[in-house]
Amino acid sequence: MSTKLCDPTMPATGFSPTRATVLVVEDSPELQNYLRLLLELDRYRVEIAGNGEEALRCIQNGCAPRVVLLDMQMPGMDGLETLRILRQLHPGAKVIMCSGVDDPDKIRQALSLGAHAYLVKPVQHLYLSAAIERCLGQDAGESHQAVGAGGTTPTLQLLYRPN
Repeated sequence: MSTKLCDPTMPATGFSPTRATVLVVEDSPELQNYLRLLLELDRYRVEIAGNGEEALRCIQNGCAPRVVLLDMQMPGMDGLETLRILRQLHPGAKVIMCSGVDDPDKIRQALSLGAHAYLVKPVQHLYLSAAIERCLGQDAGESHQAVGAGGTTPTLQLLYRPN
């Protein structure tokens, strides 16, 4: 069964109403399915792109997700390069980076490029839900405390590590 990416007429889930559109950019079909399941359980509309180039084409073709879940390590264009271009094409999207590598330099780089959160794989449902909710809460004008720093921060800078 093949589905057209970013088709606004395609129902994304059996639940109604959906809460927001999340674009999942992940090269692993198994992780695509896993993340789709988690997000649809939370009633998000889910669009899937298998790599950075596909995600950017999706955005250029009119897909306007409120949140992008972006893998760091993909063949071709990596997550950081995709993030750089994505921020230019769709600056309103909140981006959550996702990686199997817990590299502090990559985390800082992603956050400096405009990522709102960084999740370390394997992604747990609770952490994914919390990161998306906080991103969407920023759209509603909520402020958040910086972890351990005291005071508020305009961007969500959370790091979730598996137990």
